[in-house]
Amino acid sequence: MTSPSATPLLDTVRLPSDLRALPEDRLAELADELRRETIDAVSETGGHLGAGLGVVELTVAIHHVFDTPDDRVIWDVGHQAYPHKILTGRRDRIRTLRRGGGLSGFTRRAESEYDPFGAGHSSTSISAGLGMAVARDLTGGDNHVVCVIGDGAMSAGMAYEAMNNAGALGSRLIVILNDNDMSIAPPTGAMSAYLARLVSSRTYLSLRDIGRVLAKKLPKFVERGAQKAEEYARGLAMGGTLFEELGFFYVGPIDGHNLDHLLPVLKNVRDAELGGPILVHVVTQKGKGYAPAEASADKYHGVSAFDVVSGAQAKPKANAPSYTKVFAESLIREAEADDRIVAITAAMPGGTGLDLFGRAFPDRTFDVGIAEQHAVAFAAGLATEGLKPFCAIYSTFLQRAYDQVVHDVAIQKLPVRFALDRAGLVGADGATHAGAYDLAYLGCLPDFVLMAPADEAELAHMVATAAAYDEGPSAFRYPRGEGVGVELPMRGRVLQIGRGRVLREGASVALLSLGTRLAAAQEAAEELALKGVSTTVADARFAKPLDRDLILRLARSHEVLITIEEAAPTGGFGATVLQLLATEGVLDRGLKIRALALPDRFIDHDRPDRQLAEAGLDARAIAATALSALGREGWALRA
Repeated sequence: MTSPSATPLLDTVRLPSDLRALPEDRLAELADELRRETIDAVSETGGHLGAGLGVVELTVAIHHVFDTPDDRVIWDVGHQAYPHKILTGRRDRIRTLRRGGGLSGFTRRAESEYDPFGAGHSSTSISAGLGMAVARDLTGGDNHVVCVIGDGAMSAGMAYEAMNNAGALGSRLIVILNDNDMSIAPPTGAMSAYLARLVSSRTYLSLRDIGRVLAKKLPKFVERGAQKAEEYARGLAMGGTLFEELGFFYVGPIDGHNLDHLLPVLKNVRDAELGGPILVHVVTQKGKGYAPAEASADKYHGVSAFDVVSGAQAKPKANAPSYTKVFAESLIREAEADDRIVAITAAMPGGTGLDLFGRAFPDRTFDVGIAEQHAVAFAAGLATEGLKPFCAIYSTFLQRAYDQVVHDVAIQKLPVRFALDRAGLVGADGATHAGAYDLAYLGCLPDFVLMAPADEAELAHMVATAAAYDEGPSAFRYPRGEGVGVELPMRGRVLQIGRGRVLREGASVALLSLGTRLAAAQEAAEELALKGVSTTVADARFAKPLDRDLILRLARSHEVLITIEEAAPTGGFGATVLQLLATEGVLDRGLKIRALALPDRFIDHDRPDRQLAEAGLDARAIAATALSALGREGWALRA
């Protein structure tokens, strides 16, 4: 751990007000110490590293120039906000990042007044910031609103929708584009910095306004020509024509690691008397100041705990391949046999495993950027022409494209296959990334086939089943992390649609699991056997269509039926089973039924095993539910 003496200046800064009291010539020193503290903290906790290191100087500059928290600073996505958290009264808890009861890995309103807007998903900052700016104008406020958005988040249409609206409304809003991949334009040294300072200065803006006043006294065609000439000249020198067309005053690009460049530009835009929105284009480097992260920005975007000296990440050896890898390899095998299979990802090739598929089939892999709505409609278009699109999107991110799922896919009954990674709880990433709602929001759609594998072998079978199913849309949901260690088939087999399986026959209690809680159900059955309770364990496989015959048989031949799912309770698998049993009149015969699902609240970040225990979905809770239903609450379970 970093010793206190290694950060003497940072030790004097608890809040941004302390930072603003420092002379500007000490800020570079502060930034160096802040970078060291960020690296040291994340080396212990794991989390997002590269993005935060890239905005250290920018974070220092923003809090020095703007009067936070009265001035609102909104960090898009939020995974670059660790330095911000350190400077805003949370340094003493920074080593609790992403741990149970500790700091969130993203910005969070309930955590600090310096987090005016919660994040986790990308491209929301400008919309939220514009809302804050308009609210300020309506209520007579005079504070600043600053949105920091990364270039990756600018691949989402929502960012441009917000900018288009901001330009039309004309509210005073500052957007800082953190260009950390040189995806728009690199800075051009001293001349670029000089131009940025020049065009954001009071002198330039005053002359610009004088010119406009004079131009208005001239014929209209001269006024329009002067305006276009000024915009064209600045566009040639600095870029930004797109942002100007959207109604923003563009400044940049400038070096985001040079405080001598950042501070005067931010002061100028803070003090500018422009009525409309301003975009400041800042170029940074992901992983700046830490050699391993600079050399491999992708591997150090999100990290486990690591050794600061070597950069080696302390990843435990997996006992089984990850579900993500099993999906990718299974899809590759299907694509080898069927050249109509194509794959789509929304800026998450590594996270969804499609980087592996892309290496095998580069011409059949499409990364559309952070644009889930487009990804789904694009997949629908591919399906109309006879291709077999697999749209691999995190469960929580598919929520952003729900209209397209309904309107463009389901209503037209197009055979788009949705591979929903990160279904269920996701540990340290918390509520913003938990895939809790897919069963409800997809299960309510007509003609949708919805599957959930119990283990990695079942996932391979479901990939094959989706590839073979051409009658309409389908989806299969699977969790983050490693499988349970079962033997994998060379290639998945096609399952009968809407048919489950029984793994253990009993007489008293029936445990009907959907998805990877099956292993916990089997463990619970063993616990119940020790208490003399005869238990059936069944794997539903399909949330839609339901295996009616299996469910009705279990309900009619057991005293207790318990459904188990790692998903929201309302509209999920258990609710659908209850509806079936009510319709068939089975509940009138005295069946005791319990539906175990995630609680009807958001579950904070923690270790996955603790989250499942909290949700009542571990083996012990399942067995306890069965005993309670049988009237045997007092029977102790093994610790």
